[in-house]
Amino acid sequence: MALNRDFVGRTYPPSAPYEVSRVKIREFAAAIGDNNPLYRDREAARAAGHPDVIAPPTFPIVFSLQSGGEALVDPDLGLNLAMVVHGEQRFEYVRPIHAGDELVITSAITDIRTAGHNELLTVRSDVRTVEGEPVCVTYNTIVERGGAS
Repeated sequence: MALNRDFVGRTYPPSAPYEVSRVKIREFAAAIGDNNPLYRDREAARAAGHPDVIAPPTFPIVFSLQSGGEALVDPDLGLNLAMVVHGEQRFEYVRPIHAGDELVITSAITDIRTAGHNELLTVRSDVRTVEGEPVCVTYNTIVERGGAS
């Protein structure tokens, strides 16, 4: 069954603030197998010109679907979560994410399309500090396998 195209363009309210911690950055870096000292050592990060350790570029996947995530479980969208796989992600940065950042995410469904027997849904999430400073934009595409007929 095709996803409800009326969801394209829907925007969702900002998420609750997400506080980035050194521990979460270190855990994420370990999970992806990246030993970059900028992700683990505050002094190395400061020597490189950052106020604290920075997060790996793919770190926003941890929190980027907080805003708009309710759309994915909205029965009117028609998404079968049992058939969903991660399709693609992309990040556009204004600046790195630092430990201590408090981030707010605002999301919108930007595209729903059919590819073969699959349905692809793309969510754009704008990541800003609680003060409103832009940090990055994420694009997440999920695939509902066998969704179209």
